[in-house]
Formats: sequence, C-alpha cells, structure tokens
Amino acid sequence: MAQIGIRFHQSLNDFLAPALSDTEIIHNFERKASVKDMIESFNVPHTEVGRISVNGVAADFNYIVQDRDRIEVFPAGENFSATSAGQLRPPLLQPPQFVVDSNLGRLARYLRLLGFDCLYRNDYNDDMIARIASEQQRIVLTRDRSLLHRKIITYGYFVRADKPKIQTREVLKRFALNSLIKPLTRCTHCNGKLAETGKSCIEHRLEPLTKQYYDKFLICLECGRIYWQGSHSMRIEQLLGELAGTQS
Repeated sequence: MAQIGIRFHQSLNDFLAPALSDTEIIHNFERKASVKDMIESFNVPHTEVGRISVNGVAADFNYIVQDRDRIEVFPAGENFSATSAGQLRPPLLQPPQFVVDSNLGRLARYLRLLGFDCLYRNDYNDDMIARIASEQQRIVLTRDRSLLHRKIITYGYFVRADKPKIQTREVLKRFALNSLIKPLTRCTHCNGKLAETGKSCIEHRLEPLTKQYYDKFLICLECGRIYWQGSHSMRIEQLLGELAGTQS
C-alpha cells in the first residue's frame, strides 16, 4: 500500500473536517490516481485550487500520485486573476461571465444589477449548469460543492456566505470585479443588455404618471422590460453602495 502526505492551505481548509485542517494528512491508497482525484477525495473541489506542489515541484492536475509524495495544495487566492491559477487552467475570459445555480437567485440578480453577465434560471439542473459553463467558458457560482467536482467545469467558486448581499461582496472580492462594475447596464430579470430608448418609442406602454414625470428610459434588448429613474432610485443607489462595499 502506498502512502502520501498532503496538506491543504488557507481557504481550502473550509472543506475539510476540523481534525484535518492546517496539518499534513498522512493518507494510504492502493489505486492509481491523479492528484486532482486525490484532492477531490478530501471533498476539495478542483475549481478552488490555484497551485499544487509535489515534493517541492509545481504539478498540474494530471500528475499521477506516487508512493511517499509530499503534496501541498494552495487556493486560488483572493483578487483572482487569469495568471494566478498558473498552469492548472487556461486564461479566464475578461470580463468574467457567470452561471449561477438555482439556489442563488438573489445573488444572480445583484450581479446583474452591477452589470455582470450572469446566467440564471430556477429550473437549471446540475447537468445544464456544467454544460453551459463548459461551452461558454463561464464561472459556476454555487453552494453545492459536488457540482464543482465535475471535470468539464474549469472555473467555479463555492460561495461561503448565506446572505445575498454578503455573497455579492464575496464574489466581487474573489474575482477582483470592483473595477469592472457598470451599474444598470443589464436587465435584472433576464440578463439582457440595457440601452437608452426614446420616450416616444415606448410611451404607449407607460402608466400616465410615469409618462408625465419621466423622460429618460432604458429598455432591455432581450425581453423589452423598461427601466427609468423613478422614486425607487434612491433605494437602488443605496443597494449598489452596499453591494460594492462602499456602504455598510
């Protein structure tokens, strides 16, 4: 029987039992396994890993684990960038695009409000999310760690927080998105892009008071939903500040 020592660093310990955290784990195994499979056998999704060192030498996910290996596994750090993941995965598209699982609908809405391309439907199943992520090079955001173990998912993140506003700030920090925020450029309903529209083009759709008091409008190019700076605008501005972390 072969034996290795493996240690998970920093935020990767979130996925381990307390007794295994912040220590070298001595692990016995019999079957041939890649380091990716070995890492995920400890319930750590490969999408959370930024760097692997085997006996002091950098390794990729395909490395076949050998007897007496000493393995160090490091997280993809905060302020994540395409280069921080090194050899483990191809460069991340900029600006990043997301697909969100069905349990994080409010997070998807908030990311859209901040201007990020974020696919979400409450009927997405895991197979569909994985396929979309693979085909469109999107980052999976989920609270289901088993989803992130799927091989076809290259980029993903296990959202730690429970509350949607905190989740949003967590994702902004994780992927260094604050400089890319473009509020009110995407439809919070369908993710379509918003564009300015003349009042004359949509006034037949407006309520009488809206038609009387407002002149500037945005329209979703996908679903046709209309947006304007109404009485709710102060609440939206406050929410944007909370999401971006500029207000407490």
